Amino acid sequence: MWWILVIIVAVIGIGLSVALLADAPGRREAAGQTFSPMDFNHLRDGKYIGEYQGTKSHLRDTKVEVVVDKGMVSDVRILKGAIDKNGQPVKLTGGRSVPDLFETALQSQTLEVDVISGATITSKTHLKALEHALSQAQMQ
Repeated sequence: MWWILVIIVAVIGIGLSVALLADAPGRREAAGQTFSPMDFNHLRDGKYIGEYQGTKSHLRDTKVEVVVDKGMVSDVRILKGAIDKNGQPVKLTGGRSVPDLFETALQSQTLEVDVISGATITSKTHLKALEHALSQAQMQ
């Protein structure tokens, strides 16, 4: 009887190992994201959609909507990513959420902020989506 339990645990362990190995390229791609300097003071009013889409894996694809009013970011909403089934931001490690990360970036006027510990990849993909939205709002 014990051998059945051992086989079940082994199959689950092998399955998890295969899944982690299959997702490794996507994790590396997302973790390696870098950010361009952004001028937060010269933005055109409007709504802008920014996305991060992986080329190796789509498990971490994100989409955000940024609203700029009177040249300033007035709202950032997660459309796809770290949200629950009701569209509300999920709490990540340490009780922080992606909107907390966005708030830090907006207050610091840079996307080069400390990511949420234990949610580095999630943080970086959401910041990349924010960067894409803000780049559309940049005044030339």
